[in-house]
Amino acid sequence: MRVLLAEDDDGVAGALTEALYDNGHQPARVRRGEDVLARHRQADLLLLDLGLPDLDGLEVLRKLRAVSALPVVVLTARGDERSVVRGLRLGADDYLVKPVRLAELLARIEAVTRRATAPAAPAPRTVRVADVEVDLDARRVTVGGAEVRLTAKEFEVLAALAARAGTAVSRQQLMDEVWGDAFLAVSRSLDVHLTQVRAKLGRPEVLTTIRGFGYRFGD
Repeated sequence: MRVLLAEDDDGVAGALTEALYDNGHQPARVRRGEDVLARHRQADLLLLDLGLPDLDGLEVLRKLRAVSALPVVVLTARGDERSVVRGLRLGADDYLVKPVRLAELLARIEAVTRRATAPAAPAPRTVRVADVEVDLDARRVTVGGAEVRLTAKEFEVLAALAARAGTAVSRQQLMDEVWGDAFLAVSRSLDVHLTQVRAKLGRPEVLTTIRGFGYRFGD
């Protein structure tokens, strides 16, 4: 698998890169937290050191979890209970303290990947909230039985929310899914498209704005 390794120590990074490569993985090493946020979409798993030179690794993890479910294994010298608990609560899939035995690291990577790729129950492909129906496969929206014409981007914004109906979705996650990178997307574009979607649906109550976080489709 494609493993993104965030490690600023050249010696540690070299040893890990070699071990990952020898065991059939495709490692790519970065030194900074900003590089993780820019390149996470190119990886199947992230090995994250917390002592990065530009951003604390826990802050990187927090920002990453706002936009991605990428499996993350923290590999760090911080072994205090507070750091371990905080890392897991922020969304790390596993937490290992250096030095770690190579066999254990590879086994943990395998276990995390197995959990992440386990088949999930199929999500409903047609979502209905009140009299608004979103057919995710046919890319069709009806309100009260009448079809509503949305642009491609408007539909993608609505579909990203409808696929998680009843769940709060962050602005960063919406931009990441619809525009491809939350850190490059223009926030104003999302506002404009949501305003258009609300106007075309004519049902402002089905799209809730969650101040300071994002949006929810339905209750």
